[in-house]
Amino acid sequence: MDFDQLETFLEVARLSSFSRAAEKRFRTQPAISSQIRALEEEVGARLLDRSGGKVSLTASGKLFQKYAEGALESRKAMIAAIAETERVPRGEIIVGANEGTCLHILPEVFAEFKKQYPDVAVNIKRSDYSKILESVIDNSVDFGVVSLPVADNRLTVVLIHRDDLIIIAPPQHPLAKMKSATVAEVAKFPLVVPKGGHTRDALEDLFYEHKLKPRYAMELDSSELLKRFVAADVGVGFIARSNVIEDVRANVLTAIPIADAQIRRDLALVFRKDKALSRAALAFIDITVKIKTPQAAVPGK
Repeated sequence: MDFDQLETFLEVARLSSFSRAAEKRFRTQPAISSQIRALEEEVGARLLDRSGGKVSLTASGKLFQKYAEGALESRKAMIAAIAETERVPRGEIIVGANEGTCLHILPEVFAEFKKQYPDVAVNIKRSDYSKILESVIDNSVDFGVVSLPVADNRLTVVLIHRDDLIIIAPPQHPLAKMKSATVAEVAKFPLVVPKGGHTRDALEDLFYEHKLKPRYAMELDSSELLKRFVAADVGVGFIARSNVIEDVRANVLTAIPIADAQIRRDLALVFRKDKALSRAALAFIDITVKIKTPQAAVPGK
């Protein structure tokens, strides 16, 4: 029995699915089944019920789950404790963030963190807003980076980046010649918008407040794809200002301020209030705050 087998078992138990666990663990389904079978042979009991087309824990599986979680927590605590005695951050931190944040906000943070703490592994888990918060709550990531507001009182929220939405259009577009544009002026053109999330909700509210019925040319789940389709003149879009700095410099896109509204897209680092932060985790908070918001204070210091 090893820690990898325990992590696989807990993933199958959490997702109630061998195939989904295989995707999460970047393994084949037969490999996942083999690990579970080896565990069951070693403990001498069936841990998972595979009948009825759904995977569920047996009575033995529920008992084993408790000890498996404890073993992994003990391992993590042991590594952190040893690192503490050496006064050098070690181990691993896992950060959840969306595509735009990974590409445009966090690279300099990760680069500085790895420069100062090369012995700490950094794992980035890319996901959308709701899944990031779920991952923080269920402890599958140490931190999440999400747009504000965050209403969950189980989480500590640290503002790290101030941003706002702007209009984007290709350089040859009529809007590109304007110093700013109203929501009504933008709504005259086909729009390329996110499929969901905070930005989409904010845009829906904005159009409703202005009594407008926009035409959606495309709905996408990728901010990078959204930029590419706007650049190809499929429609105009709205995006966080920091996500298009390089595109504007390269004259691929034009950024136009919204004349009659301001939509904030501020970002925060979030983590569980009851989480015992390792030295590596505290170092990550410190570096993130110093780089992104020099004026802010680090919690717990």
